[in-house]
Amino acid sequence: MKKIYNIIVLFTFLAVLAGCEKGLDPVFYGSLNPTIFPSTVSEYKAYAMEAYIPFTLRWGWSDNNWYYTFFGPEDGIIQLFDAPTDLMPEFTSWGDGDVFWNAKSKGNFAPLVAQSRSRSHFEKVRIITRMTKTIDDLEKATVFSNEKERNQLIGEVKVARGWTMLNLLQLFGPVPVITDPAKIGDPVAEADLTRPARTDYVNWIISDLQFGADNLEKEAPEYGRFNKGLALSLLMRLYMNEKDFTNAETVGRQIKDLGYSLVETYESLFREATERNNETIYAVSCDPNSTGRGTDGNFNIFSKYIFPDSRSWGHVFAASWSFFDSFDALDTRRALLLDTLTSPDGTFHDRNDMIGAVLFKYQPIDNPGIDVPVVRYADIMLMLAEAINENNNGPTIEAITLVNDVRGRAKIGELSADDVASKEAFNNTILRERGWELYFEGLRLPDLVRHGKWPAAMEGIPGKTPGPAIYPLPQYAVLDGLVQNSEYQ
Repeated sequence: MKKIYNIIVLFTFLAVLAGCEKGLDPVFYGSLNPTIFPSTVSEYKAYAMEAYIPFTLRWGWSDNNWYYTFFGPEDGIIQLFDAPTDLMPEFTSWGDGDVFWNAKSKGNFAPLVAQSRSRSHFEKVRIITRMTKTIDDLEKATVFSNEKERNQLIGEVKVARGWTMLNLLQLFGPVPVITDPAKIGDPVAEADLTRPARTDYVNWIISDLQFGADNLEKEAPEYGRFNKGLALSLLMRLYMNEKDFTNAETVGRQIKDLGYSLVETYESLFREATERNNETIYAVSCDPNSTGRGTDGNFNIFSKYIFPDSRSWGHVFAASWSFFDSFDALDTRRALLLDTLTSPDGTFHDRNDMIGAVLFKYQPIDNPGIDVPVVRYADIMLMLAEAINENNNGPTIEAITLVNDVRGRAKIGELSADDVASKEAFNNTILRERGWELYFEGLRLPDLVRHGKWPAAMEGIPGKTPGPAIYPLPQYAVLDGLVQNSEYQ
């Protein structure tokens, strides 16, 4: 099925993302004359769409360096936030010395201090500068006769900026960014690597995401573009990350009022024929004809990383056996984890030769066109239950019902009395349920940190040697004047 809106393909020729060697300033490449482009509404739309590049699912993108996207198969949120946790085993197939894969899978990020610019997501601070410039240009543009259309584009870029900042916050803590367009082009401001106060940084994200929520519709103009539900969901994730459960509950109820609902079967969420549904709030739209290179669109290549045989480049993304065994045997979600497998050549695989259960969420095999859900209503329901539990100092009927509804779709019984015996017990239950519902969706590390279960959750999993839950800042940026996270000083 051809995807309706292949956002990036038409606009990558602009090649204007950041690529300097120091500071926060953007460097512009390409032959377009900024004095005449953009000059029409359609050109401003193309200009705004550049903000989507960090959220594509491709191998990466290049300007004068190579950079990874947040959803790519390598160094995307699955590897960053799921692989280090109890959900996945240590990955050693490419050698202990390959810190790019192995350190993350161990949950010990110290070796990543040596990552290069092309390997480090910290470089996205420059993309934030670029987005700030785009927002300013959209605000100053005189070609818009329809303010709703202008605010739609500004809202999309602000969601992209806020989302980028949220991801960087969860990886590194607050990082220096430029959100004031007056500072762009100022050599002193662009060279300033002072890390902002957490409160200021969080408030900048709130402002961006709230603008997006106020100016985007539930249904985006084209499939694949950001929408109101996404903006609110990211805002809720931010509040949960900061343990501001009062505001998290408020936003969660706003999302609930938008009318999302659970689909009948879990598996259908990850199948191309049923990928557009009333539960998936936002997904990365993938093109079955894409190879993830050049000006190709998004593609889903995860099946190449999951098999312990010649169909795969390595059994990279697997479920740890302890996580697999934690499921109720009747749980339909466990059906997408395979504890035995027969290869095309007839070889039988089981726990004797597999590092973990095969992740079978995205099928059929080698179909790059299956969309990748990023935010689902089940996630919102579980976050809302957690916020209600925190705000009421214990479980309520409403919160318990939200969790039971998610469990009901998985064909397992309602929560036991022990599961809801206290505020702490219910929080532990919710964390467990989030693992079962949202595995391989890039949410586990922030969940464990929020619940105070890092590093305890990794106990007993072979090869896990967890260190600090926060990633180190790259040494090259520290040498430029950035203050390293205290855990690595």
